[in-house]
Amino acid sequence: MLRLVLLALCLGQPAWADCRLALALAVDVSRSIDAQDYVIQTDGLAGALQDREVRAAIFGPEGHVALAIYYWSGRGYQDLVQPWVILDSPEALDAAIWAVRRTPRPEAPLATALGDALSYGLALMGEAPDCDRRVIDVAGDGRNNDGISVARTYEREDFTGITVNGLAVGEHEADIVDYYQGEVIRGPGAFVELAPRQTDYPEVIRRKLLRELEGPMIGALPQPDPASG
Repeated sequence: MLRLVLLALCLGQPAWADCRLALALAVDVSRSIDAQDYVIQTDGLAGALQDREVRAAIFGPEGHVALAIYYWSGRGYQDLVQPWVILDSPEALDAAIWAVRRTPRPEAPLATALGDALSYGLALMGEAPDCDRRVIDVAGDGRNNDGISVARTYEREDFTGITVNGLAVGEHEADIVDYYQGEVIRGPGAFVELAPRQTDYPEVIRRKLLRELEGPMIGALPQPDPASG
């Protein structure tokens, strides 16, 4: 009887019972991202998700990966390009890639509301499957200049258990890496990858995805929590 009960419980578990990572990709589409930059980003992200090594890491034996993708720019503007999906098959991943490729660039040139983008990512994480790790991967090329600040977002909202990593594009602001390192990233094993120019974005997002899929390095120093300072 006990064996039958255990079997029934196993069969009744949701598809994400062995989910190892909930990954939300937050992509900057503010006014500094022109039409050419947008194509580079779109092709770069789609290409990274199609990459053989990335796909092998996604479909590894450690458990499933859940993915969501949203574009962000000004205050109140976040576009959910790909709602949460369990990448349990090549078809599921291909559908997410198609969602990226078919999403048009926003027509309105808006500012950089990074604090709002992080707040949106936190709310999105509240809808994520129950996974071992939760990561927001935020890419951008400038400091917050609209809406709530990044620091205030972290003060007001609870990011416990969520790692925020950064991909800083350095074409417009020379100290953008310092900004992401000092104010944006947080949580266990958090890191920043730099794309010196927008044209470097495709290779850097590929490298960044591989790092996130592999998980924090053993012995890596934790990043300070701005809320505890």
